[in-house]
Formats: sequence, structure tokens, C-alpha cells
Amino acid sequence: MTLQIVRTVADLRTALEPSRRRGNLIGLVPTMGALHAGHVSLIGEARTRSDIVVMSLFVNPAQFGEGEDLQAYPRDEARDLAMATEAGVDVVFAPSVEEVYPAGFSTHVEVEGLTSVLCGDPERRGAEHFRGVTTVVAKLLNMARPDFVFFGQKDAQQAIVVRRMALDLDFPTAVAVVPTVREADGLALSSRNVYLDGSERERATALKRALTAAESAYSEGVDGALDAAHAVLGDAGIEPEYLEARYADDLEPASSFNGRPVLVAVAARVGRARLIDNVIIAPSTEH
Repeated sequence: MTLQIVRTVADLRTALEPSRRRGNLIGLVPTMGALHAGHVSLIGEARTRSDIVVMSLFVNPAQFGEGEDLQAYPRDEARDLAMATEAGVDVVFAPSVEEVYPAGFSTHVEVEGLTSVLCGDPERRGAEHFRGVTTVVAKLLNMARPDFVFFGQKDAQQAIVVRRMALDLDFPTAVAVVPTVREADGLALSSRNVYLDGSERERATALKRALTAAESAYSEGVDGALDAAHAVLGDAGIEPEYLEARYADDLEPASSFNGRPVLVAVAARVGRARLIDNVIIAPSTEH
């Protein structure tokens, strides 16, 4: 199938209708462009599980807060389309802001609780960031009506929030989470890595090393795991915005590693870049 590029909801639905009539499975990969190998891995998983792969290409202004990098966010549609073609995307949906948020738009989708911690803490990005995410994802799910939607583990909180939204609102779409893709030095791939200079890039690798230290120290309990991670970050001169252990299903603070997977998540600013990373520590009967 030759790559189709559509820019309106009506054209997207028209493009997908023949496949839908044939009963083909449709997979959606939401992106804001600036594609990298992490996005390619999402497309690859979608290609494996779906008959038709749709990729959205839309820098969503609703999820950028005051002082964030909306205008500076990297945009190169020609490059993104070339990568999408190479990765096996069938349909790219690249709408304008006006197509997604037409004049008079006043409806928002908000997931409570899960969005008020970690990146959603009012002193950080705030729940408004996730309201922007869930609103646009809800719209994309209605627009494309996919069988699957794919997110990366790097954005763990986002995936957890979207899964809750899809469950609560009865979207007939399975939320699939794909493992984080990393550079050879361990840094999680992110479109914002382009902001890092050489020395900052080296310091940024401490995020992954801190999470590895937490995994190694988890036998000492939650406090011991976080202390080990803080030590690694401190050695790199990084003061995290947060470094927390929360249960991976509901983001409640984790009191132990007994019985439930624990998400250890970190966010930190290194130079101009705000970076996030995480690891899920599986439960062990020994703890």
C-alpha cells in the first residue's frame, strides 16, 4: 500500500473505510513528529499487530504549558514522512491546528487522580498538560477508530493515563505499550535530546544509571532504592524535578516492592532539555 497523506478528519475516515469494511485491524501511532528510532519501534509493533498502520503527525498545542517549547519544538514534515514511509506506515494524518481545534472548541477530557502526580504535579507541568494529551488522544481515537493505539514506555504516566481514559470512556481500542528505545549510552530516545550539547549529553546518561542503581538496590526497600538513584544523580550534578516510586497500576506512592509492580520515575532538566525516564520493578516473593 502506497503511503497516503491526509489532512482532514473526513479524508482520514474515507481512507480507512475500505480497510474497515474488509475487517482489517487498524493500528494508530500518535506522534508530534521529530521522529526517531523510538517512534520507528512503535510503528514496527503496530505493523506486527495491525493490517493498516496510521500515524498521526500533530504538534498538540494543548499539552504545552506556559514557558514550554511549543514554538521551538522541532518540525520537519518532509523528514518525518520519509521515515514513516521507510517504517511501513500506510496512512499519515497530518491535520492543522484548526482541523483538530476548530473555532468554538470548548470540550476537554480529563482523568482525575493519575494526572496530579509526577509530571502532573501543580508545581511541575500540571494536570493541564495531561488534559491536553487525553483530549487530543480521545479525538484521535474517535477520528481513526483504531483497534490498537501504541505508546512508548518512556512516557509511562501518559500511557497509564490514556489506558484509564480508554477504559472509563469505553473506547474499543487496546492501549499497547512498547519498551523504551535507548541510545548506545543508555539515554532514552527523545525529540528533546537535540537540545543537549556534548557535556550535557554525557550528564544526561545519569538518569538511566540512576534507575539501574534503584533496581540493584530494591532489596533494601523503596527508600534504599531511591537513595541509590539519588546518589548517582548527585554525582552527575543533577537535581531531579522528581524521583519517585509509585505503583504502576494507579500511581499511588509505593510503600514496598511486595506484590505489585513499582514504577520508579525520574524527571530532570539538563541544560535546555527536560528529560524523563523510568523503570518498572516487578514484584518478588522474596520482598
